[in-house]
Amino acid sequence: MNITILFGPIGPELIVILLVLVLLFGANKIPKLARSSGQAISEFKRGREELEEEITEEIKQGEQNYD
Repeated sequence: MNITILFGPIGPELIVILLVLVLLFGANKIPKLARSSGQAISEFKRGREELEEEITEEIKQGEQNYD
């Protein structure tokens, strides 16, 4: 039986990674790890957006001073 029939589009590599995560951290800690990873990613995105806004403002101010 083909593994894609059993798990849909999930490849065997992802299944192995998930099994290793369960073995390393235990099933109880995986939701906490996922939550903290999500928070870290959103914090990174927020910081990136703020930096982009600051750079855009500096460019606009530089263009206004140049005119």
